[in-house]
Formats: sequence, C-alpha cells, structure tokens
Amino acid sequence: MVVSGGAPVIEARGLTKRYRGGQLAVDGLDLVVPEGSVFGFLGPNGSGKTTTIRMLLGLVEPTAGAARLLGRPMPRAARAVLPQVGALIEGPAQYGFLSGRDNLVRFDATDPTADPRTRAARVEAALGRVGLGAAADKRAKAYSLGMKQRLGIAAALLRPRRLLVLDEPTNGLDPQGMREIRTLVRELAAEGTTVFLSSHLLDEIEQVCTHAAVMARGRLLAQGPVAELSGPARGRLAVTTPDAADAARVLAEHGVTGVEAGEGRVSGDLPAGDPAADPADLNAALVRAGVRVRAFGVERGTLEDAFVALTGEGFDVAG
Repeated sequence: MVVSGGAPVIEARGLTKRYRGGQLAVDGLDLVVPEGSVFGFLGPNGSGKTTTIRMLLGLVEPTAGAARLLGRPMPRAARAVLPQVGALIEGPAQYGFLSGRDNLVRFDATDPTADPRTRAARVEAALGRVGLGAAADKRAKAYSLGMKQRLGIAAALLRPRRLLVLDEPTNGLDPQGMREIRTLVRELAAEGTTVFLSSHLLDEIEQVCTHAAVMARGRLLAQGPVAELSGPARGRLAVTTPDAADAARVLAEHGVTGVEAGEGRVSGDLPAGDPAADPADLNAALVRAGVRVRAFGVERGTLEDAFVALTGEGFDVAG
C-alpha cells in the first residue's frame, strides 16, 4: 500500500454543523485524508462522525466551513464526484422483498453511467467480494444484520471507486465477518482505492488503518499516521521477572516513575531526557543487581492510550 504525496482525497476546513435549537454537532473541523490511505475516523457514538461524513458527501449543508472531495468543492461538484465514490452510511437501505442479487441489480440500474450489458458480471463480482455468493438468492429481509452490512458494502463496490466511505462497516458482524471486512479493506487499498473508515472500535482502526483522526464531542482532537498517534501516548517499560520487588526497587532508583509491580511483571514510565533511564542501561542495572530478567522492552503505544491522553476519558473499546 502506497500513500500518495499528491492532493488530498478528502479535505475539510472549518467544517461546522449547528442544528436548530443551537446544538453544535461538528465544531470547526479541519481534516486531511491522503490519497491511497486507509483512514480511520475514530470517536464514540454521538461524537459527530456521521454528521461529518454526510457533509463531506454533500448530503447535509454545513453551517460554516468548506469541504473538498477528490479535489472538487462539495456539494457544488457532487454530480461529477459522487460516481467515483462508494459509500455505506448509517446502515444499508435495502428492499426486503428482493433477493440480495436483485437488490444489487436495482442499485446498479440507478447508475446512469453503468453499462447494462455488464451488469450481471458486476453484481456477481460484488457479491463474491463480500462473501454473499451462497446467499445471493435469499430475500434481504431474511438477512442477519451482518449480512445486510455486507450487502451494503457490495452495493458500494459495484463500480471501481477512487474513494470508499464506510460508516461502522463491521456493525453486527461476528469476529470472522469482521476479519473478512478488514481483509477486504486491505485488498481495496492495495488496488489503489482510498478507504475512509468510521468506527467507534479502537481495535478495528488500529488493525487496518494507516492514518486516523480522533473525534469527540463534535471536535477533532488529533489526526495523522496511526504510528505517530499511538507512539507518543505511551512509553511504558515492561520487565518480566520472578524478582518483581527487587526489579521495582532498581528501576525506581534509576529514575523510572510510576513503577507498578505485579506477580512476575514490573512496569514503569521512562523519564524523558534522562540518560540514566536509557532502556539498555536499565537492563544492565537490573542484571548487575541480580534480578533475573526473562523479558525486557518498551511497550508500544495504542490508540486507546492516545485517546485517554487527549481527552482524559475512557473509551468503549468493545463497542
């Protein structure tokens, strides 16, 4: 997967939505989504993610600010831009009395640029990509929530897209279904499609996304490559040892703060800029003190750590 250095696929400046009655749903959002990225739009339910997406796609008029999609202003250029964008927003809308296949046939027929001579092949390919080939003839009303999500994604994939926007795409899926959707997202990105993935599941974003933005209470708190967002949030030293008490003492003597000792494990924070707290030197100090070190390392930061650091709040990691 190569992230382009070209023009952003999505760009928002000062994007704001205030509803009647004064409710501020989105507050001055500045957002840049690089071409070729898998971009995670992360925030709790009710944080303003879906309202933001609807403004980006030209479905809701912003109160203030501006948005560009594929380099074109929205909603003014919607007619030219949206055929290049696949989207699944706030759950799929389907005809329950039609089969999954017939739903896709009908969706495809609404696209004035779609060649009817190749419609059947497009529909079968989309069904296969989301794992609904065996259930294609079943009526959509008999589909589970997860199957309906798959069908909605299939509709977004009927044509090649430069940008795919997915709002909570794994909602209702079992763990196997979630893995399949993650694999699909990676494949699409490898083929050159930029994927904008909104979710309230931290683990989902961290596993599949190259870039992310963190949103809460209508405001964008941070954005950037996932590794950069995660990294600064946590630098906890972790030592596995049967001599936890001795290890805790030695680490504290060498400047490690917030030391926590449990059965067979000790952790602590490395003070910034303190040469005595260099991990290699700390490991050597433990060995000199006779501490039996079974494992030693600095834990990688997570998006959960970043979110807590940014907001001071917990996060619904389980969904």
